[in-house]
Amino acid sequence: MSPLWRRPLRTGGVVTVDATPDSHPDSGAPSAYEAYTNAPDLRREMHGLLALGAERDGRQAGPATGPPADPTAAERAWLLRRAALMDRMAQGGDPGPSAAAAETAEQLVRHDRRHPGLVAGPVHPDTVTPAPGPRRYVRQEYAAWTAAGRPGT
Repeated sequence: MSPLWRRPLRTGGVVTVDATPDSHPDSGAPSAYEAYTNAPDLRREMHGLLALGAERDGRQAGPATGPPADPTAAERAWLLRRAALMDRMAQGGDPGPSAAAAETAEQLVRHDRRHPGLVAGPVHPDTVTPAPGPRRYVRQEYAAWTAAGRPGT
């Protein structure tokens, strides 16, 4: 079993993140710890994604007065945040969350292959293979997205 790193949540709980170095040396992808250090806690991110999904599907009016300036970038931000959330939830290695994380990561890779101008990290989605993998691609893109000020949101 890999060693785990734990950090307290602002709400008093604890998040467990696999701190084993998991970046493929050639991938340019940060570890999960590095990629998600400044991410909102899981509960806040889940609520934010549920609200964005409701706005996206038209089930709820959004805070904006109109559609996003760039709907493709907004869609990508939603896919990226969802894939990152699932990746964070799958850090324990359980098969169910790991499979869900892999699926949402693949959805982001497919989106980025259709819209390569939105890719921010050094590894292009066309080169993503089982090793280093789509979840590491999500970490790369999430780290680049947060460093760029979270565009598309």
